[in-house]
Amino acid sequence: MKEEKPGSKYKKAIKSLAVLVITLYLIMSFVVSAYRIPTGSMERTLRIGDMLLVNKFIYGFRSPDWFGIPFTEFGFDIPYFKTPLFKSIKQGDVVVFKHFDPGMNQWLYYVKRCVALPGQTVEVIDKELYVDGRKFSEFYDTVEVDSGTEDLRAKARFVDMNIYPKGAVQPGIFQGLGNRDNFGPLTVPEGSYFMMGDNRDNSYDSRFWGFVTEEFIVGKPIMVYFSFDSEYPITKFWKAIRWDRIGYFIQ
Repeated sequence: MKEEKPGSKYKKAIKSLAVLVITLYLIMSFVVSAYRIPTGSMERTLRIGDMLLVNKFIYGFRSPDWFGIPFTEFGFDIPYFKTPLFKSIKQGDVVVFKHFDPGMNQWLYYVKRCVALPGQTVEVIDKELYVDGRKFSEFYDTVEVDSGTEDLRAKARFVDMNIYPKGAVQPGIFQGLGNRDNFGPLTVPEGSYFMMGDNRDNSYDSRFWGFVTEEFIVGKPIMVYFSFDSEYPITKFWKAIRWDRIGYFIQ
């Protein structure tokens, strides 16, 4: 038997670890990645503290555009590419995408529901969303929903009983087309999508900053793999875990 040189075990271990790290990096960059929900704009569908597994393959590959130390701001932008969509985005899909926030002067990951596709016309009348003149809630009447899943028509949530009147222009609204509760009409251009949060009164979405183009689509959330309520102190860690949210499949 050939005698193993001193230190060769460590070299093999380091090599195996490097292969594992590179493999995980490629998987998280192109196939599946994890994201955390920081705001309540998608309640009740998604809650603050939900941690999501996102399918980054379904809407086409988007290579990393930033390289650096994970969970920090230390890094730099790198060239990226985006392949065509392998599967078309459907009206009603929950989507993860990148958006530049001028207020924070940085790119952020957003999670919203796609409410209108290219060529469709969006209008909000007294908080009710209409797409091509049809109530958005009625869209789900024609969707095949697996037995036992939630009624998607109940997803929209309103936390403010006040209604901004038609004709009142709210500062920051996209193209000055009204306000949060009475918006549009506006037609979605080709290659773009109109996104809104399910928590309609508390969502910074396409009503404010416009369309999302295919270039910035990242993927589709699959499930909640962990959920943590930050209102609990660290000493009550086990109570802060939302056990009923773990394994929740996103509709």
